Formats: sequence, structure tokens, C-alpha cells
Amino acid sequence: MPLRPTYPVHTERLHLRPLSEVDVPALLSYHSSPEVHQYLPMGPMDAEGVRHRLRHGLWSRSTLEEEGEILFLGVELVATGELIGDMMLRWLSVKDQCGEIGYVINPAYGGHGYTTEAAHAVFGLAFHQLGLHRMIARIDPRNMASIRLAQRLGMRREAHLVENHWHQVGWADEVDFALLAHEWIPG
Repeated sequence: MPLRPTYPVHTERLHLRPLSEVDVPALLSYHSSPEVHQYLPMGPMDAEGVRHRLRHGLWSRSTLEEEGEILFLGVELVATGELIGDMMLRWLSVKDQCGEIGYVINPAYGGHGYTTEAAHAVFGLAFHQLGLHRMIARIDPRNMASIRLAQRLGMRREAHLVENHWHQVGWADEVDFALLAHEWIPG
């Protein structure tokens, strides 16, 4: 079943919404950082790279129509309207009713529970609106903050894959976490 959310998706302190050209400065403020990208599959971006993703790439969609598609939503503070991060929802399989969550938050806004709050909103979209049975998170095992977040969300660690993908300059490991729809406790 396709996912066509009504935007913005509201939480207590956040709005999740499609990304747009007005977000270029905010996206650049953290997606240009080597520190932020050290655990991501792609390297830091410049303004041209951010604009390309917004116009033609992974950040250009606002719905999920079929398996394999990816939706990126901006995380905006309700109080100020500032874009502080982005969340990913990937529709992995229709047959297996499986999806994947990913998240990037500007480090300047870390430690306030925003990523946890935004992730619960993405789980709501995945489980209640898209009808998924299972959500996974693929995390670099060196990224302890992301691992702690997956655990706070109630996700269970299911696998440690050794040197399973090429990451910018070399082979990297991956730890996989998962959560089933009936296990999810809305935050």
C-alpha cells in the first residue's frame, strides 16, 4: 500500500516534512561535515551535491509508491522552524512487509531527544500508514550514539556483519537492529 502522508507529520516538538530548496543552508550546515558523514555511506557534500539530491536525487520525493523507494523527511523544530536533521524511510519489501529507518541530526541539536521523537514518527508512518511488519536499522558499529538510539527505540540487535560493504575508503562492518510492528511502543 503506498505511503502518501499529510504534511507536516506532527510530534510534540517537531514537524517532519519533505525537503526543499529552502533547506539548502541548513542541510549544508551538517551534511558538509566530515564528522557527521564518518559513519554514512557517502562522504560530505557541497552545495551542488545537496541541490542535486533535492532536485533529482534521493531527497526529491514526498511519497512511497512502490518497493525499493526511499523517502527522506526534514526534521523541523516547531518552536523555531529550523531544520535540524533528516529521517529516512526505505520500503525494502512488499512481500516481507519490511522497511528501513535512517537518521542524521545536526550535532548542534544532539542530546535533546529530537532523533528519538522523529524516529517514533517514522515508525508510525511505517507501521500504521504503510502497513509494514518489520523495520530495520543498519548501523556502523563504531557509531555508539546511533546504537544507543536504536536500543532506546526498542530495537533488538540481530546481526554483526563483518566487512560487508565498502565505506568511502575501505571495508566496513555493519550491525543490524530490528523492530516488529507489534513490539513498537509509541514514544
